[in-house]
Parts: sequence; C-alpha cells; structure tokens
Amino acid sequence: MSLIVKRNQSGFGCQSPDSNREEQTLHLVIKIENMKTKALLITLILGMISVNAMAQDASALRKKEYNLNGSVALSGYDPVAYFLLNKAVKGKKELSYTYEGVTYLFSNGASLEAFKKDPSRYEPEYGGWCAYAMGAKGEKVTIDPATFKIVNGKLYLFYNSFFNNTLKSWNKEEPVLKANADVNWKKIYH
Repeated sequence: MSLIVKRNQSGFGCQSPDSNREEQTLHLVIKIENMKTKALLITLILGMISVNAMAQDASALRKKEYNLNGSVALSGYDPVAYFLLNKAVKGKKELSYTYEGVTYLFSNGASLEAFKKDPSRYEPEYGGWCAYAMGAKGEKVTIDPATFKIVNGKLYLFYNSFFNNTLKSWNKEEPVLKANADVNWKKIYH
C-alpha cells in the first residue's frame, strides 16, 4: 500500500491515494525529478572530470616545457625575492609551494604567502629559460639565477657564464628580442 504525504493544518499527514492514477502521477513526478537530478549530476561530474583533465594536461605541459630541476623552478631561488629585494635569494625546501605542477622554494613565509595570492605575478617569463636565447633563436637555454631583469612587472632570466652575459646582449636589443621571445615561447608552450 502506498501513502501520500501532504501538508495539512496541523502539519504533515499521510493518506492513501484516491485512485491508482494519482499514485502513478506521483511516481511519474518523482521519476522526472530524479531524471533531472541525474542529468544535472552527470553534467557536473563530466564538467569536473574535464576540468581535472585540463588541469593535469596543463601541469604536464608545464613540467615538460619549464626550466626545472626535478620539479623545482628557478634552481630553487625565491621568485618573490627578485621583486621585493631586487636580488636572487635561495629558497628553503621546507618553504615550498607547487603551482600547476611547478614547485617554487621561498626564503621566508611572507614570500610564500605573497606567491600563493598571485602566482602569475611572480613566475618567470618563458618558463624560466634564458630570455635572450628565447628571443634570438627560440631556444631553451639554462640560466644563471642571479642574472635577471624585471621589466614592466615581469621577471626575465639570463645565461651568464665566463665571458658570455646574455643580459648585456638583451639590453642592446630588448624591444626586438622581447617581441621575438614572446612569439617563440608561444610556439613552444601552447
């Protein structure tokens, strides 16, 4: 026997359905509601799966194309210190943060918190590769973390060894090299 729950003056009460048709109608409404709920749930689940897959793809691409030692960027230097102290400061393993598959180390808690609030502000351009080499030849060349330049709020890193400091070459042709580097990086990282 089926019962229908209805609200009455004293609260809720149960009663038998008046006819078989009413009972079927009640079941049909429940089925429609369940189908709507199922469709919504399926849509949400598929959306979460595709967002998760895209995030995993983005992380995999970053790990593949960024200049990393293992999964650590900037040879372990603090990305925020470049901006706040205008110098390269080694980060600490116990103060690390992984952003979209790339791990950064920080010299202090304040740097870590600043990065967490706005990672894109502090990440190096061209995946941390030498900006000059990216602009001149579209190549991924390792960097000297202490050789850098901040331009328009962006961090650019450079190769510097023996008598080859690419920052000096960059400074001579910066507008052209930057435009070329932007195009070349998009070809590599897309």
